[in-house]
Amino acid sequence: MKIALFGSTGRVGSVVFQRAISEYEVNRLVRRGSGQDAPGTEIIGDVLNEEDVMKTIEGSEAVISCLNTDKQDVLTKSMPILLKAMRSYGVKRIITCGTAGILQARTDDGLYRFQSSESKRRSTTAAEDHLRAFLMLQASEMDWTIVCPTYLPDGERLGNYRTERNVLPEGGSSISMYDTGDFIYKQLSDLSFIKSRVGICY
Repeated sequence: MKIALFGSTGRVGSVVFQRAISEYEVNRLVRRGSGQDAPGTEIIGDVLNEEDVMKTIEGSEAVISCLNTDKQDVLTKSMPILLKAMRSYGVKRIITCGTAGILQARTDDGLYRFQSSESKRRSTTAAEDHLRAFLMLQASEMDWTIVCPTYLPDGERLGNYRTERNVLPEGGSSISMYDTGDFIYKQLSDLSFIKSRVGICY
């Protein structure tokens, strides 16, 4: 299988890349090349450039996005480009890394966590960017999964964590980047969470 990977140089994305490259062909879009001996196929470009995204997704059977949000709404702006490229090449499977803020609140019915008393963050800018990307996926015909970690320290690879569909498991307060990346990678072969957000924590 060939996969298209976005955000492979970030903390979670680098974990996904190291797992994926051992088993699959990987096309990855990067801003700067990492050298001639870098594994996989690097496309140097910008996720907001349609041609660069098309090149990355061409020939792939699945897309993984571990793009980080920023103050320029990169997730909101890039998702339509990713979806257009996927449709162009007939790719249906997409797995993304979200945030626990876009899971449903347990305490306030009808609210997302970032809108409720469950969230301790003062700024909602990042969660709002993630939410808009989620709503686009939800409205699409794709087989999507959004993995939604709570507080994400570097931590260690424990291999022992809890997951729950659309909400954060009760009492969850953190999950390492390694276990988050491992779980995202596993979604390539695990179809249990198609068209779902997944809360993940220890």
